[in-house]
Amino acid sequence: MSAGAETGEDRMRRWRMVLGGEAAESTGTALTGDDAKMDAALEAVYGTAGRGGGRRGRSAGLGASAPQVARWLGDIRAFFPSTVVQIMQKDAVERLDLTRLLLEPELLEAVEPDVHLVGTLLSLNQVLPERARDSARAVVRTVVRRLEERLAQRIRSAVDGALDRSARRRRPRRVSEVDWNRTIRANLRHYIPSHRTVVPEHLIGYGRRRRTVERDIVLCVDQSGSMAASVVHAGVLGAVLASMPTLRTSLVAFDTSVVDLTDRLHDPVDLLFGTQLGGGTDIGRALAYCERLITRPRDTVLVLISDLYEGGVRAEMLKRVAALTSAGTQVVALTALSDEGAPAFDRANAAALAALGAPAFACTPDAFPDLMAAAIERRDLREWSERTPLDR
Repeated sequence: MSAGAETGEDRMRRWRMVLGGEAAESTGTALTGDDAKMDAALEAVYGTAGRGGGRRGRSAGLGASAPQVARWLGDIRAFFPSTVVQIMQKDAVERLDLTRLLLEPELLEAVEPDVHLVGTLLSLNQVLPERARDSARAVVRTVVRRLEERLAQRIRSAVDGALDRSARRRRPRRVSEVDWNRTIRANLRHYIPSHRTVVPEHLIGYGRRRRTVERDIVLCVDQSGSMAASVVHAGVLGAVLASMPTLRTSLVAFDTSVVDLTDRLHDPVDLLFGTQLGGGTDIGRALAYCERLITRPRDTVLVLISDLYEGGVRAEMLKRVAALTSAGTQVVALTALSDEGAPAFDRANAAALAALGAPAFACTPDAFPDLMAAAIERRDLREWSERTPLDR
């Protein structure tokens, strides 16, 4: 038997950990040491108590004890990779109702920071005790920093490239300003077979852009509870866009009321704590406010980030979108801005917006830079949306 071969005992041990609870007893295998601790950590969330399936069967649970939760958090970080830890934390909060315990600063210091946890903390913003606020802000700051490191350079490069291409002019003065692909396509009729080359009659190039504001970006973000992850990503990406001098970026958050958070874009942590997750949804009212921010419709991209479940007057929402697109504003509706998979959204409203020239689709944070580039260049976003991972 090779050194790497799995024995029958190893297989039974793995099955014992997979099955858990009463079903595990049929394997006839006992767990010891680290295996037993891993099994207990899993059973606490995914056992009978974690499933809410009554009291039959063995189940550790986490109870309402902050020290016990702290020990459990330490165990899962010791035995599982960070990606698994994040999933288990999210499941524990949802299945065991640990929201109240997350108000304890010692627990916040023990958790693995991630977007889901930030969403939970933001929803608790109004009830966070003073002693837990610093720990909560530290968690949010860590997640914001990671997202910025992952996305900031990509979105700056994508937007700068799109603005360069949009500033294209007919007579470039330098070789580096020539767009050779477009130049060749525009001059194919001047192909000389004997020389096997194209002799361009005119050059198409990239213009040297002015260091002034060239596009206005308005992010209109639904802060209802189901949009938590999208709110976090929108806040971070909005802050990156706001740092670019060639863009004028605004961020508006809404539920049944509207709050303009543009003045907080310089500090995404402060911005996120300015949101208030939960409540209803009035998209029409939010769009009416955004209309007042738009002074250059043809140079403006409005990104509506919402699951499109309108709690206000649907006709008003559609009227606002029609007015915006008719004026020349590029309107895009993102049913989600997250990595969570295919979202739930109002398909009838999404289809209605698309018919008005405002395509609606889901987008991952990693795809957002390309989306912004396409919107700035006014490319057909219906075709672009077909390549979005969450829409496949």
